[in-house]
Amino acid sequence: MTTANLSRRKLIYLADMRLPTDWAHGIQIMKMCEAFAQTGIEVELVVPRRFNKIKENPFQYYNIRRKFKITKLPCIDLMPLSASKLIFLLEKLSFLVAAKFFLSLKKFNILYTREPLAGLFWKNFILEAHVLPKRIKSINLYFWQRAKALVVLTNFIKDKMTAIGVTAEKILVAPDGVDVADFNLPLSPAQARQAIGLPADKKLVIYSGSFSLYSWKGVDVLLEAAHYLPDNAIVVLVGGSEAEVQSIKSKITTDNVLLVGRQPYAKISYYLAAADVLVLPNKAGDIMSEQYTSPLKMFEYMASGRPIVASDLAGLREILNEENAVLVTPNNSRHLADGLNKVLTDSGLAAALSNQAQKDVKQYSWEKRVKAILNFIG
Repeated sequence: MTTANLSRRKLIYLADMRLPTDWAHGIQIMKMCEAFAQTGIEVELVVPRRFNKIKENPFQYYNIRRKFKITKLPCIDLMPLSASKLIFLLEKLSFLVAAKFFLSLKKFNILYTREPLAGLFWKNFILEAHVLPKRIKSINLYFWQRAKALVVLTNFIKDKMTAIGVTAEKILVAPDGVDVADFNLPLSPAQARQAIGLPADKKLVIYSGSFSLYSWKGVDVLLEAAHYLPDNAIVVLVGGSEAEVQSIKSKITTDNVLLVGRQPYAKISYYLAAADVLVLPNKAGDIMSEQYTSPLKMFEYMASGRPIVASDLAGLREILNEENAVLVTPNNSRHLADGLNKVLTDSGLAAALSNQAQKDVKQYSWEKRVKAILNFIG
């Protein structure tokens, strides 16, 4: 596909989200729009206009170049009053109705979205699917079939879709990505710790992400593993909401756990750079954890140049292996602690793992992801 062909195209990215948001999907969507725009396509991100505690400009909040337009549409906003499923559905439908009217007056070539319900209003759109319903119904198949193409995170999602009748040729497996420059900081762990106020005389095991919203993320296993770490090691949890921080406090039974809470996106790279080891303790027993997830933090970990210890799960193994991470038995705090201790006590192993991860992650840039998508949809 030539640059001239791309420059004549316009892509609408339709996203039902509060923008900016401190959830991971916010950075994923913004980075995708930036990467689409860098190919020469005109890009417009269309989102609802809703109440938002975060007042910063989205481009500044995510450190994104202003290469695309953001349009906010008026719609129903009742979430501050209630978080029920009915309210959630009503808000989503109001946004999609507003988008239908708005886009009826626009000229565009590609409609890209992560909203399956877009299938009620459009066909031949590009649907990016990160999860599947626990019970796949005929309406789900209807939405998938109305899409021109489906972009999924893992081979397991593709296999599930094809098993119920979706044509394999319309599904592209595209794991999440990372902007390596955002996380490959020219800082030593000591310099990073000084910048964010973390202890300089301890071994730091750092986890970034939700604390307790999704139990399969394995924070409980990590807290138990903290009992088996050496006296000079501290587990640092970065990223929980205020409610999660308060909830997790009651579950901490050792004095070597430090809760940091959510941080601005631009500061996460400093926490990763400060680590002696980064940990991804996802649990077995949940299909989301085992087969569907392609976590952004995994790619951020890999780009940071710090060694990784992760649960040995099929979904994570699509990216991680014994050459770029220490993989341990999931749901087992002893095995997790053993893996962490292995990295903490073997500097040669730590360097080899982090070097390989940095090499491997280069193939997962946002630019390469969108180019694969554009080549796939033609």
